[in-house]
Amino acid sequence: MDNQYDDIEFNEANRISFDFNGLLFRILGYWPIILICVISGLAIAYFINVRKQNIYKLESLISVDNDQNPFFTSNTSISFNWGGVSNKVGSIITEIKTRTHNELVIDSLEFYKLYLKQGEYHLEDIYMQSPFEVITNKTKPQIIGKPLRIKIIDEDTFELLCLFNSKTAVGQIYSSKKKVEVNTNFGDFSKSYKFGEVIDLPFFNGIINRKSEIFFSTNEEYFVQYLNFDSVVNTYKNSININTSSNEASSVLRLSLVGLNKSKLVDFLNATTDILKKTELERKNLYATNTIKFIDSSLNAVNVKLNDVTDEMDDFIKKNKVYDVEEEMNQYSEQLKSYEQEKIGEQSKLNYLNNLESYLRTKTDYSQIAAPTSVGIEEVNILSGVRNIIALSIERKNLEYSTKEGSVLFDELDRRLDTEKSVLLEAIGATKQTISLQLNTISKKIANLESKLLGLPKDQQEYLKIQRKLDLSQDAYEVYQAKRSEAAIIKAANVSDITVIDEAKDIGDGPIGPKTSLNYIMALFVGFFLPVFLIFILYLLDNTIHSTEEVSKMSKIPILGLIGKYKHQNNLVSHEKPKSAVAEAFRSVRSSLQFILKNNVSSTRAKTLMITSSVSGEGKTYASINIASVYAMSGKKTILLGLDLRKPKIFGDFNIKNEKGIVNYLIDESNLEEVVTKTHIDNLDLITSGPIPPNPSELLMSNKLGELIAVLKDNYDMIILDTPPLGLVTDALELVKYADASIFMVRLDYTKKGMLRLVDDKYKKGELKNISYLLNFYKYKRSHNYGYGYGYGYGYGVYGNAYHEKEDNSLIKKVRNLFKRR
Repeated sequence: MDNQYDDIEFNEANRISFDFNGLLFRILGYWPIILICVISGLAIAYFINVRKQNIYKLESLISVDNDQNPFFTSNTSISFNWGGVSNKVGSIITEIKTRTHNELVIDSLEFYKLYLKQGEYHLEDIYMQSPFEVITNKTKPQIIGKPLRIKIIDEDTFELLCLFNSKTAVGQIYSSKKKVEVNTNFGDFSKSYKFGEVIDLPFFNGIINRKSEIFFSTNEEYFVQYLNFDSVVNTYKNSININTSSNEASSVLRLSLVGLNKSKLVDFLNATTDILKKTELERKNLYATNTIKFIDSSLNAVNVKLNDVTDEMDDFIKKNKVYDVEEEMNQYSEQLKSYEQEKIGEQSKLNYLNNLESYLRTKTDYSQIAAPTSVGIEEVNILSGVRNIIALSIERKNLEYSTKEGSVLFDELDRRLDTEKSVLLEAIGATKQTISLQLNTISKKIANLESKLLGLPKDQQEYLKIQRKLDLSQDAYEVYQAKRSEAAIIKAANVSDITVIDEAKDIGDGPIGPKTSLNYIMALFVGFFLPVFLIFILYLLDNTIHSTEEVSKMSKIPILGLIGKYKHQNNLVSHEKPKSAVAEAFRSVRSSLQFILKNNVSSTRAKTLMITSSVSGEGKTYASINIASVYAMSGKKTILLGLDLRKPKIFGDFNIKNEKGIVNYLIDESNLEEVVTKTHIDNLDLITSGPIPPNPSELLMSNKLGELIAVLKDNYDMIILDTPPLGLVTDALELVKYADASIFMVRLDYTKKGMLRLVDDKYKKGELKNISYLLNFYKYKRSHNYGYGYGYGYGYGVYGNAYHEKEDNSLIKKVRNLFKRR
C-alpha cells in the first residue's frame, strides 16, 4: 500500500514530479547535524595530519653516453665494439629496477638496519642522527622485525632491552641472506654493555660504538630494528622512479625517490649511481678483459716456444762451428722467414676461427668472445657478427634480471641471436676457406725456397732453420706483447658510460606531503555531502506526512485546522487551559465546523460529528474530547460517544469507570439513562464504550445504534463520535451514515502518506462524505512556507497501541525519529 518513493508524486497529468523544495528545506532543517559532521571531519583530518610524517622527494640526474676510449684511434690494431646509446638507455632503466642491482645498493648501505627514536606519535627514523653506530656481524643471525631498545646511561655505558613474547623468533644472516630460527628468553631482556664491547647474543651480534659528535640526553631511549633483507630490497626496487629528462630519445635520466628521511634518500640515489657506474664499467670492460685473457694464453704458448728454440740454438752453437752463409742463401733464408711469419699469422687466424666456431656451437653465453682483431682478423662480416652477437648476449643477460624465463621477449632475442649466429658461422666458414687457400700458397712458396737451400751443407741448413724459428718466435712474442699492452692501456683508460650530471643532495626543500590541504578538502567534502546524501536517502524512503503542503498536494480533501503540540497531564487541555494556543485552535476548528454543518441541510436537529484516523496514536480521542469540550463550553449541549469498542480510552481523562457503556446498551443490558454519564464539564455528557465485546463490528452495524443516535439528536445540540481507526478496521465506515461531518486526524511526522491516499480514494468513491483533515502535532517551520502557526503544543496523554505492535525504543529507532522530527 505504501510506496517508499511517496515523495515522487503524481500530478493531474499523471507525470512524476519531485519535490526539490521539500528536499532543500529538509536539508536546511538538518543544518546542525551537517555542521557537526563538517566539524568532525575537519577534526579527524587535523588529527590525521598531525600524526603523519613529512614526505620528501629527492632527485639526481645521470647521462648514458657512448664514450670512446681516448686511446682508441684509427691506428689502434685492436678494435673494441662498445655498442650504441639507443638500446643502452633502456638497459640502464631496466637494470636500476632489477633486484640484483638493488641488493647491491641495500647491502652497501645496510638499509636493512633502522635507527629509531620515539616521537610524539610514532617511532621516527633518525638515520645519520643517531648518537651511536651499530657494527653488524653479518656472519651471525640478527632478529628481524623486533625493535631492540637502547638506553644510554652515560658516555661509556648503555643498556640493551627487549620484550619477547615467545621462546623463538626469526633471524637473518646478512652475509648469506639466510633466515634462521633464533632462541629468545620469554619475557624482558635487559643487560648493560660498554660502547665498543662485542655483543654476542642469540638474537643480536655486533658492536655498538658511541658517536661523539652527536649529543644525547642521559637515560634517553633509542631503538635499532633489523628488517627482512628481501622486503627492504623489494620496497626500494618498487619505489625508485626513472624518467627521461626531456623526451623519450634523450640519454639523460632523472632518478627520483620519495621517503621520510632525506639523508636516506640522498645516500640511496648516490649509491645507486655509483654501483651502476661500476657494474656498467665492468660490463663494458668485459670484451677487453676476454681479449687480454686470450692474448695472455697465446703469449704464454709463444714464450714457451721461444725458450725452446733459444735452447736449441744454444745447443747447436756449442756442438757445431758456425759458418758464414753466402749472401744469396741469406736472402733465401730471410724470404723463407717472411713466409713462415705469414703462415704463422694465418694459422693463428685459422685457430681463432676454429675455436670461435666451436664456442658458438657448444656455448649459450656469447659474452666471453675475444676481439677478432687480436689475431689480425679484419673481415668485416666477422667483426660485425661478433659485435652484434655480444651485444645481444649482454642484452639477454640484462633482461634476465627483470623478466621471467619463457617470456616472449626472450623468444624474440633468441631468434635474433640464432640469426646472427647463423650469419657469423657462414662468415667463419668462408673466411676459413680463404685462409686455407692462403696457407697452401704460402706452404708452396716455403717448399720452393727450402729446395734452394738443399745445396748448402747440412749443418748450415740446420743453422738457418733454427735461426728462422728463433726469429719467428721472437717476432711473434713481440707482436703479442705489443697487442697485450695496447689492450691493457685501452682497458685502463676506459671510463663508464654513466655520467653524473647532478647528484642527489639535500638543499633544504620542504616536504611534498602529506597533502594536508587535500585532507581538509576531503574532510569538508565528506563531512558535507555524506550527511546530505543520507538525508536524501531518508527523504526518498520517508513515507510519512510532514507538512500541510504535502497534504494539499496529495489530496483534494480540505484541511479543517491545525492543532499544535502542547505538554499537559491529560487530554482536557481546552477545559483546563482555556487561554492556551491549543484551546484557541480547537475553538477555531469549532468555528470552521459551523460553516460545514450549516451547509448540511439533511437535518435540523442536533449535528453529528465523526472523528477517526488511520491508526492509533494520531490524536483521535484527544481531538474528540477537546472538540466536545469547546462545544460544551460554548453552551451547546454536547454528548461524546466512545465507539472505539476495541480499545476504549476516553473515560480515563474524566476519572470515571468503564463498567457500563454503549456496549451494554446495544446488547440490551442497560437503558440509555444508565449508560449516560454527566462529566464535570458543564453541558458535556459522556457515553463510554463499556466492556470490550467479542463482536464489535456487528454491534456497530445493529439498528439499535441508529435508534440511539436518533434519540440523542432529540436531546442534544452536538453529538461527537469517537470511532475506531479507519486504516485498521472497517468499523468507522459503518458509522459514516450517522455523521453530518467527518474529521480525519493526520498526525504530522507520524501518519503515512499511503493512508491519505486510502482516504482520498474512499472519498472519491463516495464512501466518505463531508470529510475534512485535522492536522495534529503541528509545529511552525519556516521550511513549510506558511505565514501562521502555533508556537505552543500539547501532549494528548498516552494513547494505547491497540492495533499495532509495541513501538521500538532502540537506539536506531531513536535516531530515525530524530530525523523524522525534522
